[in-house]
Amino acid sequence: MLLGEIFELVQLVFVVAFTVFLANCVDYDILFANKLVNHTDSAKVTLPDAFLPVDVCSARIRDNVFVIFILVISGVFWLHRLVKFIYNICCYWEIRSFYINALKLSMADLPYFTWQEVQARIVEIQKEHQICIHKKELTELDIYHRILRFKNYMVAMINKSLLPIRSRLPFLGDVVFYTRGLKYNFELIFFWGPSSLFENEWSLKTEYKRGGSRLELADRLSSRILWIGIANLLLCPVILIWQILYAFFSYTEVIKREPGSLGARCWSLYGRFYLRHFNELDHELMSRLSKGYKASSKYMNCFMSPLLTVVAKNVVFFAGSILAVLIALTIYDEDVLAVEHVLTSITLLGVCITVCRSFIPDKHLVFCPEQLLKVILAHIHYMPDHWQGNAHRYETRDEFAQLFQYKAVFILEELLSPVITPFILIFCLRRKSLEIIDFFRNFTVEVVGVGDTCSFAQMDVRQHGHPAWMSAGRTEASIYQQAEDGKTELSLMHFAITNPRWQPPRESTTFISQLKEKVQREAACGQQGVLHENHILTSTQSESEPHSLIANLLAGPPPLGSLHLGRDASVSNHAVDVGLMEGTSALRSFSPLSGSQHLRGSFASTRLPRGDGAALVGGRAMAGSGADARTASSGSSAWEGQLNSMVLSEYASTEMSIHALYIHEVWTPTMHCFVQELHRSPRRTVPEAVPRMYVPSAVTRSSTSSSHGGSCPVTRGTGGTATRAARVLPTTMKDCATFPGPTPSLVLPHPTKRGRCCTTPVSAAMVEPLSL
Repeated sequence: MLLGEIFELVQLVFVVAFTVFLANCVDYDILFANKLVNHTDSAKVTLPDAFLPVDVCSARIRDNVFVIFILVISGVFWLHRLVKFIYNICCYWEIRSFYINALKLSMADLPYFTWQEVQARIVEIQKEHQICIHKKELTELDIYHRILRFKNYMVAMINKSLLPIRSRLPFLGDVVFYTRGLKYNFELIFFWGPSSLFENEWSLKTEYKRGGSRLELADRLSSRILWIGIANLLLCPVILIWQILYAFFSYTEVIKREPGSLGARCWSLYGRFYLRHFNELDHELMSRLSKGYKASSKYMNCFMSPLLTVVAKNVVFFAGSILAVLIALTIYDEDVLAVEHVLTSITLLGVCITVCRSFIPDKHLVFCPEQLLKVILAHIHYMPDHWQGNAHRYETRDEFAQLFQYKAVFILEELLSPVITPFILIFCLRRKSLEIIDFFRNFTVEVVGVGDTCSFAQMDVRQHGHPAWMSAGRTEASIYQQAEDGKTELSLMHFAITNPRWQPPRESTTFISQLKEKVQREAACGQQGVLHENHILTSTQSESEPHSLIANLLAGPPPLGSLHLGRDASVSNHAVDVGLMEGTSALRSFSPLSGSQHLRGSFASTRLPRGDGAALVGGRAMAGSGADARTASSGSSAWEGQLNSMVLSEYASTEMSIHALYIHEVWTPTMHCFVQELHRSPRRTVPEAVPRMYVPSAVTRSSTSSSHGGSCPVTRGTGGTATRAARVLPTTMKDCATFPGPTPSLVLPHPTKRGRCCTTPVSAAMVEPLSL
């Protein structure tokens, strides 16, 4: 990190100096052979001959006012970065001292420790040395709040659609524009810039916590946004030149070496914030998104245009024919390369062929858009309900492209950012000044020992839960207070699985335990497993590398024939035990220390305690044993300890994937079918056990109101509320769900194009091969 910042300073000096040198100190007439050296034809031209003398070069720089302005601005910016670098050195030294003296971790051993192990040491050190004087015990959530204070605010503002990053343009439709420059300006305005809303890194200014002067504060914030927007407008030429030069120096060599790289895709900056859980660290987010990258790329490749494919094939033919002739002539006589523009033509034709080939799909691949979208959901955890059953539609593809964009689009947006950002600040963000003031006042809470944090980051289902996302009966939040897209519920599950020692509040504990109990009960109620191998999906997803091991174990090969992922895709106790031991012996085959018996012993110590609510061994072993399973490798080599930690982390990741699939695939469509059935049968009444219900936004709301003034009562809850309501439904809902016996057992329904529901079992292949 420190070395990277040093090279950033060097890069800035190099880009500015090299650009000024190319613009003022090179005689391009000599370089392009338009002028003879020393007026003679016999002299051989060398590269230094094209360089102007030092006095001429310096005189041209002094006479160019624009170059002087660029140098001054660049010098000021470089000094600012230098001061920040010196400050960061002090911070890094304090962090190093803390790791060595407090945590007893040497810099040589640090790469062999996982974040969970470091975090556990911090929690233990607090008990012994009281490093945080404001509270006796430090929790994992406190640590995350300190690290992710500002990022949690940004995630919440994007979740509540508070930031003006989405617009509708003619001929383009809905467009999301969120770049690093725009993000920098948002953080400058809200968090750490002069006159920002925060007075320091942990405390919101007192006046922003009171509602009496909200209009005055909104006007003040609007004026500040205006001045920052004007400053961006004035600096636009300088920033634009920098963006162009940096992009040119960074991507030209890559494009020449791999012309198809611009056709590759990457997760957009908006996608990273939209898909980010509350209290999710950068490495956790990147790990999750990286696992879904292959499936996302394959899904986007499903939408190849036949017309574009035909055009690309013919362009490749014509360009290839010309290129073949030029290459043949060059082989026959290399003097052909001396002909003007021949080498340029060969390069451009090669680039053209490579780009066109990216539009020609592999004729041997079989695409399954719906299944691929489920694989993606298993990792990204967030997906609009209307995508289900519509994965084959271009509308779904275009919406997903906002999260997973072309690399070329990313570069283009960054180049346009200096021009567009000032107008977004001046004309769009200023209008939301009052909403922003209200947001920080209403959703900021003070946590002892932590400071002011975003209340959404508390992951309190009662305060910010959404009744349509399994929080019915446990949430008191109004529509304004509810997090969208199940952000609170999924973030809570993710944090609890990632940090098994964390003790959530009572309401959150109830939510987690009931959800896991529901998953376990659904598995027990299934009369026969639904984990059938999907050969088409396997052909598109299977890999021969070690990282596919866990997914293959879950796919059901012997001796895992007894593995049943009930109708909710949870894993039975015995099956997980067998799968775990099989996974252990298989993983040992990749170990250079396969002769050691310690690894098997460490895995044996993670056997599942019966009756635990977790769905997979990651959650059971760590939550049920009462001790960190990673400590089982304390006596083994560093390699084996890392392997144990990675495997347990992957099982935890798989557990979260299955819970995300369960929430999306079971409750969303089932409740939609429930609401549709209620609308078809208006005379049927809902049992008194459901006092009120929430109708998902994708369904037309009924005019029926409850005593609380709400709309017609449907939830995705796990506490039995929605289940009791579903039992009274007529048998005409058998297309949507089945309820055998006294305990309902749901299948995984999804709406079809005709509006009905059909059952689709969860396959273990939906969980993309996990990266070890």
